[in-house]
Amino acid sequence: MKAEQTSKAILEALQNLIEIVAKLRSPDGGCPWDLEQTPKSLIPYVLEEAYEVVHAIQTEDKEAIAEELGDLLLQVVLQAQIASEYGQFSLKEVAERIADKLIRRHPHVFGNVKVKGAEEVRRNWEQIKMLEKGETSQQAQLLSHKLSSYARTLPPLMAGMKMSKEAAAAGLEWNNADGVWDKFKEELAEFKEALASEDKNHQQAELGDLLFTLVNIARWYDLDPINALQGTNQRFIQRLSKIESFADRPLTEYTLDELEKLWAVAKAQLAQ
Repeated sequence: MKAEQTSKAILEALQNLIEIVAKLRSPDGGCPWDLEQTPKSLIPYVLEEAYEVVHAIQTEDKEAIAEELGDLLLQVVLQAQIASEYGQFSLKEVAERIADKLIRRHPHVFGNVKVKGAEEVRRNWEQIKMLEKGETSQQAQLLSHKLSSYARTLPPLMAGMKMSKEAAAAGLEWNNADGVWDKFKEELAEFKEALASEDKNHQQAELGDLLFTLVNIARWYDLDPINALQGTNQRFIQRLSKIESFADRPLTEYTLDELEKLWAVAKAQLAQ
């Protein structure tokens, strides 16, 4: 009975959320901001909320985890609401499809398949996934197939690191560290040359090549570029916060020289 009551309460809470989102999207008294949104315009918020969930989990703050999961759930409901307005699909189809997928990919739980451990579960999952997509085992084994999966499903920096490692393991590798440094110099020169042009697409492409080379440098020296950048971001915030703590006026009213001096003081204090 208690389990039934809990399930009922969960369904009621979800239904309430669905109705709130529908009201926000209603042309009759809805929210102007929500009404302007499209699936593509909401992409930054989907990513932001996903990262905030990860951060909350890492901090092990239960209240923050619950709150951030709610924000992420809102993005799911909102995407489904917009899709339903265009007659594409609804939250019902979203839930049904993931439920069906979980049943198909866990035959050891919902069928008669026997497994010996998590690794065998993973192999079965990949095999079933391949069959669902109509791929042959030969296609699935192609390096380009694996790398395209990384590029499609992972944040760019993480995808770049995984792609770099896989390519190196397949033989696409420099003979020594000098080779990757030479490549970095080459890409830096090409990026500078691109900046002199007015072709934004070319500039973006060369910036991407330069960043990917930096990822390769990180791999050569067994460094984690994701943790490195996260650390730099955090240090930047800490130093900025320190500057703001002893500034006596808005930062925009300081000269560049004054800000650089404040930055040096903040950096030194935090280093202690």
